[in-house]
Amino acid sequence: MSHHYSGPDFGFPHGDARLDLTDLYAFPKPGDAGKSILIMNVHPSASVNPPGPTTGDPFALEALYELKIDTDGDAVANVAYRVRFSASEGGKLTATLRRVEGTQAAGTGDRGQAIVEGAPVSIGREARVTEAGGYRFFAGWRSDPFFFDTQGARNNLQFTGDDFFADKDVCSIVMEVPNSALGRQNLGLWARTLDGVGGKWVQADRGARPLQAVFLTGAENAAYLAGEPADDARFVAVFAHSLQHAGGYAPQEATRLAGTLLPDILPYDPKRPASFPNNGRTLTDDAVDVFLPILTNGKVTGDKVGPHSDLLGEFPYLGPPHEG
Repeated sequence: MSHHYSGPDFGFPHGDARLDLTDLYAFPKPGDAGKSILIMNVHPSASVNPPGPTTGDPFALEALYELKIDTDGDAVANVAYRVRFSASEGGKLTATLRRVEGTQAAGTGDRGQAIVEGAPVSIGREARVTEAGGYRFFAGWRSDPFFFDTQGARNNLQFTGDDFFADKDVCSIVMEVPNSALGRQNLGLWARTLDGVGGKWVQADRGARPLQAVFLTGAENAAYLAGEPADDARFVAVFAHSLQHAGGYAPQEATRLAGTLLPDILPYDPKRPASFPNNGRTLTDDAVDVFLPILTNGKVTGDKVGPHSDLLGEFPYLGPPHEG
C-alpha cells in the first residue's frame, strides 16, 4: 500500500479501483542521459477491503490521468502530461497523451498538445509500445513493482516478510520523455487522477511520496486526496498528530518532522542518479524501509521484503502481468 487503497478504510477513491493512484517513479533512462522515465501506476488488481480481485477494465474512460511537473519550486505545475482513454468499435482501448505548459498545466482540463494518439492499451503479457517525436509510451497491465508486507502493516506493524504484492498486477502509464521537455533540472513531480462521471473534472486521488497518504492523513484523508501540493501546509497538524500516535514523538518534533514530508512532491533532477527519497524513485528503491523508521521513530526499521525479480532492463521496465 504505497499509495494503494488510499480511499476510506483502505478502500478506493470514489469507490473506483481505476482511480486509485498507487505509485509514481522517475529516473534517468538507462544508457541515455538525455531522457527520463516517468511511471504512473494506478488500479491495483486486488483489493484488501473487501479482499478480492478488482475489475478487469484497466482504465476508466471517464477519467483523466495526469502527471504534474513544477519547474520553479512553488509547488504549482508548470508542465503537465495528460492521458485519456477511449474504446474503439471493437471494444479495444487506446490512449491519447497530451502536454500542456504554463497556466494550463496548473489548471484542470483534458486539452493540450497531442504527443501520442491512438496508442494501443496492453491487456495481455505483450507490451505494446508507441513511439512518437522522441517519446515512447506504454499503457496497460503490468506486474506491480511495489513490495510490502501489507498484512503485517495491518497487524500493528508485526512484519513477517510476506510480500502481498509479489503476485499482484497494476495498470501502468510509462513515458520516456526528452529531458528538454521537462523544463529545468530541479523538478517537483506528482500525479493525480480525475473523475469526470458527473460532467466536470473532480480530483479523486493525488500523491508523490509513497505511504504517507495512507498512514498519516487520518480524518483529513478525503481533503488531502482532493488537495493541491501548494496548500499542503494545512495538513502539517494532522501529519504531526499521526506521528505522535505512531512514533511517540513529542509535539514539537512531530510538527517539525511533518513539515519535512510536505508538500507531497517527488524531487527529481534528471542529471543525477535517482534514489528515493532525495532524487526521484527507481523501481527497486525500498520506500517502505525509508518510511517505517520515520513513522515509528526508529522502532521499526523495515518489513523484511525486497524488490521483485521480474523487472525488465528495457522499456517499459515493469515485468509482464501475472494474469492475462
